[in-house]
Amino acid sequence: MAELIAGAFFTASFERFFKMILSGDILKFVRGKKLNDGMLKKFKTMLLSVKALLNDAEKKQISDPDVRQWLEELKDTMYHAEDLAYEIETEALRCKIEGGQSGSRIFQVFNFSSRFNIKNLEDRIVEIFHTLEGVVSQKDLLGLSPSEGVHQNRSSSSSPQLLPVEEESDIYGRDHDKTVIVKLLLSDADDDHDDVVGSNKISVIPIVGMGGIGKTTLAQLVYNDANVVKKFDLKAWVTVSDEFDVFTLTKTIFETITVQKDCSIKHPHQLQCELKKAIEGKKFLFVLDDVWNENYNLWDNLRSQFTFGASGSKIIVTTRNEKIGSMMGTAPIHYLGIISDEDSWQLFAKHAFQKIIDRSALQEFEEIGRNIVRKCNGLPLAIKSLGGLLCSKMHIDEWEDILNSDTWKMQECNILPALWLSYNYLPPHLKRCFGYCSIFPKDVEIHKETLILLWMAEDLLRPQQNMTLEETGEKYFNDLISRSFIHHTKDFSCPDIDHYHMHDLVNDLASFVSGE
Repeated sequence: MAELIAGAFFTASFERFFKMILSGDILKFVRGKKLNDGMLKKFKTMLLSVKALLNDAEKKQISDPDVRQWLEELKDTMYHAEDLAYEIETEALRCKIEGGQSGSRIFQVFNFSSRFNIKNLEDRIVEIFHTLEGVVSQKDLLGLSPSEGVHQNRSSSSSPQLLPVEEESDIYGRDHDKTVIVKLLLSDADDDHDDVVGSNKISVIPIVGMGGIGKTTLAQLVYNDANVVKKFDLKAWVTVSDEFDVFTLTKTIFETITVQKDCSIKHPHQLQCELKKAIEGKKFLFVLDDVWNENYNLWDNLRSQFTFGASGSKIIVTTRNEKIGSMMGTAPIHYLGIISDEDSWQLFAKHAFQKIIDRSALQEFEEIGRNIVRKCNGLPLAIKSLGGLLCSKMHIDEWEDILNSDTWKMQECNILPALWLSYNYLPPHLKRCFGYCSIFPKDVEIHKETLILLWMAEDLLRPQQNMTLEETGEKYFNDLISRSFIHHTKDFSCPDIDHYHMHDLVNDLASFVSGE
């Protein structure tokens, strides 16, 4: 499966390589070396042939291991070509610097100061060309056909955009779940399970459900509820993930409730004393999001530090693991299930349809859209991702391609088919930028400005007319948000602060597509 997804990432890399090999300095250098011009034209034509086959190969590799192997061979060859291109680019730059020349004399600089051996350079280009020629010659045996390109002459001329959706919450089918959790948070009644911590009662409410079901979203919904905000003196949200480090979690909670950044406390006992001062006699609400560790002793150690909070303090725990929910919870586990077909459709429609069109066009898109939504099996993450993808698809046969894709049959890995489809239909420049996001560990907040600077440093942004690179990076970032690859949230207690993160399953996808 890793080879399959790496093949899609390679397509994005190929797009960048194609533009690099035909860039100004490389062409000037090669022509300045007076290489066989006919070979250069053949090489360019061969690259165009490869480019035309990639889209079809990406789709067919899912069900055809021979096509997958074909992509691997092509990838190896293109890596050699990319190495050569970088060598030429570096040598061209060296010649420029050492010659101190520009303009009409650049060819003379290339001719007389280059360390490249002309024969060796031409031999390497010819070798790569013949290897590519051999790979491309297999296309008929594999049933690969050139891409049709952009959908310009499709049967439908209308855009699949619904009646305007009212500005409302992006959450569907969770009204009952929210009511149950809020009621538990607002209640001061004793829990059904005795869990006396010191002299106070602290309720621990576990929310359990599969990945992508919306546990974190539900927790955020109740955490920011107006009545809940009024109820508690102190609030803190901590993403726990794989490592359950008691000191780190305690420090994060302490920094949040005291509005400190990077507090200098390094000794656990000192931190515990400071936390006691901060929470003593106050009613708090803490959220421990995405807990994976089953070690009861670690949990008991963390919980014991909250004994000085006022009676009625609450802790919400979200986890995929029922055993963890039972271990940590004092209230019964709240199991979060899939959302209904109608709620799934409403969530999808909000993301896929955004403007008014005539109802006759809408009916055709709605029929296919509902069939697509059913394949998402009530998972909000999958539904939002496909809605973001199809928002930009303006033709009915594009929607049919998604519905009938072999990707839905994927069983080799834990990547959601809907996420893989959404990734596969990203434009190449966004594929590279998304794959780069795999450098971020799970549950780490993404800082937009930092990520854009990293994209710039890695030369992943394509310059656009009348836009700075920073503006281009911001556009890419917003495009990934619109496709649900990056999630944007706000803490209603600090509405001016934006928070960005990747869902665990999306992070898994980024790691897969970036490969090795």
